[in-house]
Amino acid sequence: MGLSLNIDVSAGAFYEPILVTEFVAKHFNFSFSRQLSDQDRNKIKKALRGVKIELTHMEQRHKVVGVSTQPTSQITFTLDDTKTKMSVVQYFRDKYDIVLQHSSLPALQAGSDANPVYLPMELCKIVAGQRYTKRLNERQVTNLLRATCQRPKERESSIREMVTLNKFKWIALVKEEFGIEVRDRLAVVDARILPSPMLKYHDTGIESREVPKMGQWNMINKKMINGGRVDFWTCVNLSTQVNRDLPFEFCDQLINMCNSKGMVFNPDPLIPIRSAHSGQIEKALYGIHKELAGKQLQLLIIILPDISGSYGKIKRICETELGIVSQCCQPRQASKLNKQYLENVALKINVKVGGRNTVLQDAIQRKIHLLTDRPTIVFGADVMHPQPGEDSSPSIAAVVASMDWPEVTRYRGLFAAQAHREEIIQDLFKLDQDPQRGPVHGGMIRELLIAFRISTGVRPERIIFYRYGVSEGQFSQVLLYEMDAIRKACLSLENGYLPPVTFVVVRKRHHTRLFPADHSRHDQMDRSGNVLPGTVVDTKICHPTQFDFYLNSHAGIQGTSRPTHYHVLYDENGFSADALQMLTNNLCYTYARCTRSVSIVPPAYYAHLAAFRARYYIEGDSSESGSTGGNESRREFRALPLVKDTVKNVMFYC
Repeated sequence: MGLSLNIDVSAGAFYEPILVTEFVAKHFNFSFSRQLSDQDRNKIKKALRGVKIELTHMEQRHKVVGVSTQPTSQITFTLDDTKTKMSVVQYFRDKYDIVLQHSSLPALQAGSDANPVYLPMELCKIVAGQRYTKRLNERQVTNLLRATCQRPKERESSIREMVTLNKFKWIALVKEEFGIEVRDRLAVVDARILPSPMLKYHDTGIESREVPKMGQWNMINKKMINGGRVDFWTCVNLSTQVNRDLPFEFCDQLINMCNSKGMVFNPDPLIPIRSAHSGQIEKALYGIHKELAGKQLQLLIIILPDISGSYGKIKRICETELGIVSQCCQPRQASKLNKQYLENVALKINVKVGGRNTVLQDAIQRKIHLLTDRPTIVFGADVMHPQPGEDSSPSIAAVVASMDWPEVTRYRGLFAAQAHREEIIQDLFKLDQDPQRGPVHGGMIRELLIAFRISTGVRPERIIFYRYGVSEGQFSQVLLYEMDAIRKACLSLENGYLPPVTFVVVRKRHHTRLFPADHSRHDQMDRSGNVLPGTVVDTKICHPTQFDFYLNSHAGIQGTSRPTHYHVLYDENGFSADALQMLTNNLCYTYARCTRSVSIVPPAYYAHLAAFRARYYIEGDSSESGSTGGNESRREFRALPLVKDTVKNVMFYC
């Protein structure tokens, strides 16, 4: 096709141009009638650092660098001209005839630590047009999606309109100076529709096989292929909105659902179900652990507090301190006792206690080319970076690997902290020197290869490595380092042990969108108007010489679906395009958390979930004195707490 112009509609979040006092009240649900705590002040500092503000009483702009430790009423400074000491409150009253109404609030700090400028919040307005680069909460994400969501036909129209308005076709510089002519119509590409795989469920169910239609199916009349067993469990309710009896009824119905879907779930809790105050989460969890009297709790069901923000703390305590697998439930969902919700929770619980929900029929029958003919381990890897402004936070690298063969549905996950915004995974292979033992080998690849052999009884003879989130500019660097680490990890287990590797980069952050050629042809699209699940494109818009393809493996729910771009950087297994596309599409139907095909191949998806989980382990621990300089943060980073052995062998991150 030659050179092409990639155009898409993009949306982002921006700061609302309002007074800082309004921002604080709105975003932190703060009432000015009470005193700010140190925790409140740190939240405000984190939210406003780097934001540009303008003063309401004069034409001046500043960038916020911090928040004062004292209330505005207690801040004093020395006047440059008279060298007299004056309070901020008195200064604004004398010079501008402004009586501050919220002097109990801290002041915003601009300037530098050596020469600080203190500005009362009520006189500062957020400058319009600033992008909000921090992580959005659930409500903000919902609002953004609602405001920007476009059906495929609408999005295509918007793109066409954009091309027309920008007049690319008639720009003289482009045409005359460079000899380039931009066509005003979308490129038409050939696509294939890959068939849905047959899924296998347990033979005791009324239906033991399923071929999904339009990328979705359900669990009606089906039982999990391998139901997990839960003998020791309990539940704690941290919500004040649910009535006293709801936790008992919710657990009763959830257990019935688990048992009906093939699990073996003891209906009697090991210790009594109880409620606890959301402000005493740590005390409640440790109290439960102490009450176990040495017995191992297999599952802790938790009805979350009404106010968000405690999920990460709960997971950190359960998984790194107490060694308990937990299942958190939203109070509004638990109150409804909806069967679909209970079914989805049952799917998650099953894999968390070691079960499997479904497997590919062709995998059981050893019919998947370059997967089931000999022992194969499938890896997924991802690196999650801190949000902009979190300069002292480490990046989190996560690696998962399949622990069953030939089914390839159960994945064990590991993660490690590494230098700030470092994309190459540092802990794939490690070699340390012990004064007594000599060289000591380690690293995530080595540990997962050993775990695979223990789990399956065979060593992997083939490696498929799905690497999530690498930009094109980092392809060669990541391939060089990470392939070398995989090789070293294999050789550390046995001399000459070098199973062939296929290294595939998985990318979602791109602006390629696929639209049906004819929006009136309902046989060419799903109910949302998107291209059909299984749509694959590997010509024209792909690299002319390299091995890559776009795969839309999922059914659209709302908006325009984004196909995933798979780019094979290295292939020693000799995959054909058809074989790798079919394998990747089939794996997308084995995601454990729902009865839908997903948009990202599950090992990469699980690695992303594992990295996200590990982020919870360190969030909120950063102190004010922590480094904010890029060089310092690249040298030093805080190690992650270790996940307990009773947790890490199952898909706790799922």
